[in-house]
Amino acid sequence: MLAPQLFKAYDIRGIVGETLTVDAARLIGRAIGSEAVARQQTRVVVGRDARLSSPALTEALIAGLRETGTAVIDTGVVTTPLVWFAAHHLQTLSGVMVTGSHNPPEYNGIKIMLAGETLAGDAIQALRARIEAAEFAQGAGTYSSADVREAYYRHIVGDLTLQRRISLVVDAGNGVGGLLAPVLYRRLGCRVRELNCVPDGRFPNHHPDPARPENLAELTQALAMTDAEVGFAFDGDADRLGVVTKDGNIIYPDRLLMAFAADALGREPGGKVVYDVKSSRLVAPWVKAHKGKAVMARTGHSYMKAKMKETGALVGGELSGHLFFAERWFGFDDGVYAGARLLEILSQVEDASALLNALPQGVSTPEIQIPMAEGDAHALIARLQKSASFPEAELVTLDGLRVEYEDGFGLLRASNTTPVLVLRFEGDDSKALKRIQATFRRLLARELGKDLPF
Repeated sequence: MLAPQLFKAYDIRGIVGETLTVDAARLIGRAIGSEAVARQQTRVVVGRDARLSSPALTEALIAGLRETGTAVIDTGVVTTPLVWFAAHHLQTLSGVMVTGSHNPPEYNGIKIMLAGETLAGDAIQALRARIEAAEFAQGAGTYSSADVREAYYRHIVGDLTLQRRISLVVDAGNGVGGLLAPVLYRRLGCRVRELNCVPDGRFPNHHPDPARPENLAELTQALAMTDAEVGFAFDGDADRLGVVTKDGNIIYPDRLLMAFAADALGREPGGKVVYDVKSSRLVAPWVKAHKGKAVMARTGHSYMKAKMKETGALVGGELSGHLFFAERWFGFDDGVYAGARLLEILSQVEDASALLNALPQGVSTPEIQIPMAEGDAHALIARLQKSASFPEAELVTLDGLRVEYEDGFGLLRASNTTPVLVLRFEGDDSKALKRIQATFRRLLARELGKDLPF
């Protein structure tokens, strides 16, 4: 029996050798393959990140897939978005990526797309149910390999045009983004300085999570010491983008979304823009001012992609750095491609930092995390959604608790990737921010009875 906590809200994720073993990966492969057969999908693209555990897990996953009669096309060590691109390019519309994303080295996981749908929620749980019931298709699927990197580069370079040459620093965090980003940006005509671009599953220099400011310190220092105009950082599988200006300001992805929205809406006025519950309350008025309609969605790459499809949105984005493009692209998140789109925008002005720094922002905190025991964060959120009262604010329960005041918001939700509570606060000014934080501090002090990191 596989550990239930392996099956997250929008992917499969666990600790290697404990909850996620080689035997588990084979069973998961059989479940995915069987679901592919049920959906009349005959071919699946597979890729893996550079984690030390990924080769063995991928081998087992592929074996499980093939046992169901599913043909496997192995793309090797690639970014997660390259697997999604390969699924479109090779016309399989189905792909599986073995990756621990931004999690510590001892973690790994599996992201799944079948028939163009990124599996989430009930679809992930259905795989678990299939394994428990041993409901597997039988067959002998073929194995082949494919390298789609050149097709990926050609597709992007053929569509994007930079108005001038930009100098930038790329910090891949020793993830697989280092294999693609420098090559692509140079082909777009940029000067690229590489930091931590050699994949290393131990992540020896810093954690591959650009959502945390401490992981951008090396990038910020490189910008200060070189003539580069802007810095890009990626997570372990490069489906997320972090951006730092020449003067050391972190431009959080909800603000990047504003730049992408203005750009896309300039070509397609009236379009929709999707943003997640962690994003700034300034996104919606910005989109409206640029003749678009903003749509709030649950956090999570699978949920965001589903909302993009449901609404026909042009672009979308999460605070964590997942940025989605349907206008001129395929609708999925790709940190490397998002960087290319940003370079196109920045090339239209002489001062890249000025453009980025001018994007609207309130007084806000980065994402704050409080570690919890497995399952406790979700239980707490479920309890608070029923009992918590905020008489002077509007309560949004789309994903946790987002409490909207006239002068800011506070958010409390359970992470779907690691056992933590996630908080974020924003105010029109520091006074509003502190008042909103104090409300949440009182609420959580009653519940948790311990010191809080805000």
